[in-house]
Amino acid sequence: MRAIFGVALLAGLVAGCATDSGTASNAAGPSEARAVLRDAAGKEVGQARLRKAGSGLRLSLQASGVAAGTHGVHLHTVGQCNPPDFASAGGHWNPSGRQHGKDNPAGMHMGDLPNMSVGADGKGSLDVTLDGASLSALLDADGAAVVVHATADDYKTDPSGNSGGRIACGVLTAS
Repeated sequence: MRAIFGVALLAGLVAGCATDSGTASNAAGPSEARAVLRDAAGKEVGQARLRKAGSGLRLSLQASGVAAGTHGVHLHTVGQCNPPDFASAGGHWNPSGRQHGKDNPAGMHMGDLPNMSVGADGKGSLDVTLDGASLSALLDADGAAVVVHATADDYKTDPSGNSGGRIACGVLTAS
């Protein structure tokens, strides 16, 4: 009888530990997300990666085949990238309800990122840390996207920094 009770108790403890560790890892959410950025014609023009970094997220974006110049880059609230204008990606990720831009006294959106410079060869990159951001908040029920705009973000004009049309978009997917 003691042997049966001991085995049952041990099995219960093992099952409890398995459940607890599964819950803990699920509660933490994904540790990384990726996006393939495409232009309005569907051509791949870049890749983005978001990963946990300290108390925030680190975004690394590599672009190629994009027009030379300075481009606004933002995280958008909906994980859809329907061409040609990518309006399906919604507005900037703004969980705090602020205005746009680091230079706006009432700003900035969590999805406001620095401009990306693209050289004459069509290549550009962006590496930035978003303090206080989390993938679980960003990748909510309707997802999120990374959007590259046609012109530079002025860092102050609400809602999008006068950064022009959306020229590339990529849906973020947890990995």
